[in-house]
Amino acid sequence: MREKLHTGGIFGIKSGDVPKADLLGFKAAGFWPANREAGKEPHQATIVLFDPHTGRPLCIIDGNAITTLRTGAAGAIGLILLARPESRSICIFGTGTQGRIQLRLALRAMPSLDTIHYLTADGRPDAAFEAAFEDFAPAHSNQAAKAVGSSDIIITATPGSGPLFPPEAVRPGTHINAVGADTQGKRELPDGLLRRVRLFADDCEQSAAVGEGQWDTGCRATEIGDLLTGKIPFTRDAADITVFDMTGLALQDLTVADMLWRQARSRGTGTRVPWRW
Repeated sequence: MREKLHTGGIFGIKSGDVPKADLLGFKAAGFWPANREAGKEPHQATIVLFDPHTGRPLCIIDGNAITTLRTGAAGAIGLILLARPESRSICIFGTGTQGRIQLRLALRAMPSLDTIHYLTADGRPDAAFEAAFEDFAPAHSNQAAKAVGSSDIIITATPGSGPLFPPEAVRPGTHINAVGADTQGKRELPDGLLRRVRLFADDCEQSAAVGEGQWDTGCRATEIGDLLTGKIPFTRDAADITVFDMTGLALQDLTVADMLWRQARSRGTGTRVPWRW
């Protein structure tokens, strides 16, 4: 569920159950751009787990860190499975919380990377971002086409307000992790690009409804889970352009929240609220 609010924010709910893991819950989350003016995080999320046998709430968890890390981890999986192992240069759009975790885990997953190009929404260098990755000396750019054309890997981690670069800038052999489009009307990739690529998604239905797939419904995607389980084999040709459309799944939120809840119980941490029923 997604809806625009009168306050200027966007609010959504990802819900689901995982029968084999005895999991049930949801994440209520959204994006409030005005928070930036107060020096606060624009993305906000809360996760709730329930007992699937009784419906009783088990825990309420601040979902911001979970969202950040599970999305970064999903991006790293996309790179490991789809990008050329010898990739050396990366171009990232966006230097916020998600941009930073995507880049940090990309550098961990792809040790051959040694060159970073980055672009910002206001067109100005981001000193804090550069300091966070000073060992790699990130190079700021205002020329999207040039930065994309000189990179092996592209990561788009923006609010998804429109195409970020021209389609012809993407050279053969490039891999793209598209992170920002997760709501109807949001996009980061240009017209025509999906027709040239091998498209992968965390969930095909979501990709077609709220991800990059909504802009070209004729493109067929392969679910990344089918690669992880070996259901569908994948061999990358050197000239292939691959795209991983990341819309985010309740499965990711629930499994990470469950892990944290179990750790908290075993350590006796967290706050317990008396509950009568």
